Amino acid sequence: MGNYFKINTTVWFITLLVVSCSSQKSLVASKTAATHYSERASISDEALLDSVQRRTFLYFWDGAEPTSGMARERYHVDNVYLENDMNVVTSGGSGFGIMAIIAGINRGYVSKQAGFERLSKIVSFLEKSDSYHGVFPHWWYGETGKVKGFSKNDNGGDLVETSFLMQGLLVAHQYYVNGNKDEKALAARIDKLWKAVQWSWHTNGENVLFWHWSPDHSWEMNFRIRGFNECLITYILAASSPTYGVSSAVYHDGWADKGKLIEPHKLEGYPLNMHYQSVSGAGPLFWAHYSFLGLNPHGLKDRYADYFREMKNYTLINRAYCLRNPKGFKGYGNNSWGLTASYSVKGYAAHEPHENNDLGVISPTAALSSIVYTPKESMKVMHYLYNQLGDKMWGKYGFYDAYSETDNWYLKRYLAIDQGPIAVMIENYRSGLIWKLFMSHPDVQNGLRKLGFE
Repeated sequence: MGNYFKINTTVWFITLLVVSCSSQKSLVASKTAATHYSERASISDEALLDSVQRRTFLYFWDGAEPTSGMARERYHVDNVYLENDMNVVTSGGSGFGIMAIIAGINRGYVSKQAGFERLSKIVSFLEKSDSYHGVFPHWWYGETGKVKGFSKNDNGGDLVETSFLMQGLLVAHQYYVNGNKDEKALAARIDKLWKAVQWSWHTNGENVLFWHWSPDHSWEMNFRIRGFNECLITYILAASSPTYGVSSAVYHDGWADKGKLIEPHKLEGYPLNMHYQSVSGAGPLFWAHYSFLGLNPHGLKDRYADYFREMKNYTLINRAYCLRNPKGFKGYGNNSWGLTASYSVKGYAAHEPHENNDLGVISPTAALSSIVYTPKESMKVMHYLYNQLGDKMWGKYGFYDAYSETDNWYLKRYLAIDQGPIAVMIENYRSGLIWKLFMSHPDVQNGLRKLGFE
């Protein structure tokens, strides 16, 4: 009886001790989590902007393909690449990355010399890599510079991706053109790449630009570029080229489809003046970003639109749809909105504000890259991602590509074409640097005048 009492007393004491220690650990963990949350929640707008820009810049710095210096198409934290494409590099995403690097140099994220060396490496790669009539493909193998086909018939020049790349290169040109001897030499090499692009070849004899041409499949893709979508910059650069420029008729007959681009309508209570190549009457939010990373929408007008007003309303429509949330997805609201093309629960999708293409997936690049149009609304999303979702969405290269609270899906992967606009548009919001550089290029100014822009 005595031994039984002693044994059970000992067991009871040990159990009490274990429970007590466990409770203390839980209390400490809770206090640590609360402190961590409090520290995150107290971060200022400016500090958060800098943190997001800096980490997103690192995608194009630390995360770059080492042989070429170019932006990898994608980066997966789990290191799973089903198509063995870890070192596939992207032309358009690298154009965005060049602008992010210029901003990073200017902010001291890396030294001016290191930035110059990286951009020199990128230009060296472009001088030797596959191109077609001066037009670059969508993808290359970073180690070799040989084209990787984007699809069966798309293994040649991609004019749209080339325009995104050239947008970045022209920004770099303006950054270095009045510099020291080496910097001027780099600007001259960029100028040679710019002047080699045969934009006029891509009219195929018509008053419109064609997206693709391949030495194996010629014009089989047969995709005429018409507005409005992400391709405004393609027509502006085609008109701006001093060597292979296109006439204003190509812009007005092709992009604007002989005036059909004008199509006034309202969505979610906001007016738009243009026709959009989508089912929703608007489209994914990247259409408000890609052309306007270098092209400053403020005060930019032609016969078709006041572009800042149009893109601001376009963004507010996307947000208003998410707030209305007709499909009842979990998490949509003031702090979590933004539908655009990104990774999705089932692969990849061009999410947009329409029931058919709304899959409950929010892509951080949508709201964050819209900060130049909707600063207060975009900052709310940024704080929510950082403070509330935290490590579910925050990684070494900034916020991960997409998430769905409905499906409890948080994919730890990145895409260059989604990270780039975040870093560039944050810089434009903070200083306007990238806009100032791009808009200062004499060829761009001439092209805008040719097309009748104010």
